Amino acid sequence: MPTYVAFLRAINLGAKRKFLKDDIRRVTESIGATDVATHINTGNVLLTTTMRSRAKVESALEKAFAADRGFEVPTMVFKPAELVAIAVDADELWADLGEPRAHYISLFKSAPSAAATSAVHNLDLDGEVVRVVDRAAHVLLHREFHENRALSSREFKALGEGTARNVTVIRALATKWG
Repeated sequence: MPTYVAFLRAINLGAKRKFLKDDIRRVTESIGATDVATHINTGNVLLTTTMRSRAKVESALEKAFAADRGFEVPTMVFKPAELVAIAVDADELWADLGEPRAHYISLFKSAPSAAATSAVHNLDLDGEVVRVVDRAAHVLLHREFHENRALSSREFKALGEGTARNVTVIRALATKWG
């Protein structure tokens, strides 16, 4: 049976979007998933399922989450090997570009278009670099987070709906679940 890592978007933001780890595990198990585990309270879930399609897993989880919570929970699903590859990409970017002050990774359901990827790669923002690799956009900030312009740019928004994690979380999950 395949194992997947699901990343939930926009949970635990304010009083109306609460979705704690125990509830996430319970709802994930309700779709027939086994070996369910969570990592911190930001919507990182490991699961094993008989479903062989990432899209089917995403759809089943989103329907179950919405039914349980009463609000939409966009979910991006990756195989553990894909998660490890994203962590390796982060290490390679640091080797090429230097260690940033902050490094965030936005994870997408599908790879952004070539045009959107090209546009975001061509952003000329002093102290900020965006690199898209498959379904992940690495945002390396060599300035303070509050000074960033990349994440709010129309070029970045054109990549699509995703969910962001700090590189530290991605590396920890790649080690723990990869």
